[in-house]
Amino acid sequence: MAEVVKIDREFVTLGQLLQMTEVVQSGGMAKAFLSEHPIYINGEQDNRRGRKLRNGDVILIPGKGKVKIEIS
Repeated sequence: MAEVVKIDREFVTLGQLLQMTEVVQSGGMAKAFLSEHPIYINGEQDNRRGRKLRNGDVILIPGKGKVKIEIS
């Protein structure tokens, strides 16, 4: 089962999500993390820190598991 992350806006970026889920502590750390770990968004690999994540997206983060975006 995926962890649900609730957002109060239209989207968050992948870098912001990594910080929100405490995988990394800063944007610089997000860049380094993404260069070393494959991230899957809705089943497709995408390691762009600025990738916009919207309601219903499911993200697979190594060491964290599945995360689902929901608008609150």
